[in-house]
Amino acid sequence: MNGAREIDWQYLDAPSELSVRIGDFVSADAGGLPIYRVIALAGGRVWLREEHDGSDRVAPLSAFHWKACEAARG
Repeated sequence: MNGAREIDWQYLDAPSELSVRIGDFVSADAGGLPIYRVIALAGGRVWLREEHDGSDRVAPLSAFHWKACEAARG
């Protein structure tokens, strides 16, 4: 991921395991940082890898209302 400014963001009104998939990029704020890649989903929680420093974390899926449009996957 080269930078937040190069991403078109899609708003997720009610994030769910149907609207977010493994490999998607998500953020709590469109164009904001940090940006995470989804590495797993289960039980309303999302396992994430932070794109800048590579750290992993787990958070509630409901905390992320933005995901990168399909073109940003890769």
